[in-house]
Amino acid sequence: LTTLILVINAGLYLATLSYSGGSLDPSFQALQVFGAKDGYAIFRGMQWWRLITAGFLHGGVLHIVMNSWVLWDLGPQIDQIFGSYRYIAIYLLSSVAGFAASLFWSPTVLSIGASAGISGLIGAMVGLGTREKHTIIGRERGRYIQWMVLVMAQGFIISGIDNAAHMGGFVGGFCVAYLSGARGSARGDDGLWKTIAIVCGAVTAYAFFRMVEQLLLLRAQS
Repeated sequence: LTTLILVINAGLYLATLSYSGGSLDPSFQALQVFGAKDGYAIFRGMQWWRLITAGFLHGGVLHIVMNSWVLWDLGPQIDQIFGSYRYIAIYLLSSVAGFAASLFWSPTVLSIGASAGISGLIGAMVGLGTREKHTIIGRERGRYIQWMVLVMAQGFIISGIDNAAHMGGFVGGFCVAYLSGARGSARGDDGLWKTIAIVCGAVTAYAFFRMVEQLLLLRAQS
């Protein structure tokens, strides 16, 4: 699952580079067309699918490399502890929560990146550790809180980082994991989370369909 997310991110990154004319960094126009969080397009154009597609776009080499590195390290841990169905739900729902928070905080600013979903994965570990305080995950909770503090601190130090998306993603991941528990948990319904994951996957597929539809429409108009 982690590999699939990384492949989608890389494919869209290369597509935005191609649309930008070969530059190493995608243009503002390319990111906007491919589905970045854009308050005007979301509210006036009713393009709510951007809250999903924004989480798969990146603005430069360093941006995608850093996010890919963290996801490659953290994703398999989440998959092992929560299982693939909960992993899908945590990642996608927290990413949407992150960009919804960003939309509320800074609606006019273009925002992108997998870090909202990644913050959700960190939040999931903290949420599970809070729910199961006397387990190994509970004892490791402090380490993941430190990770999130570092993520937020980086956002205050470096301009252009969307801390609202990070915090929204963290809260989303925390809530989903606290409710779901780990894979096979006596308090969690695995069948329910399978259904939720399928719905999340279907909605994400629809968001990508709308993105492609917009690209084809713009191409036909040009």
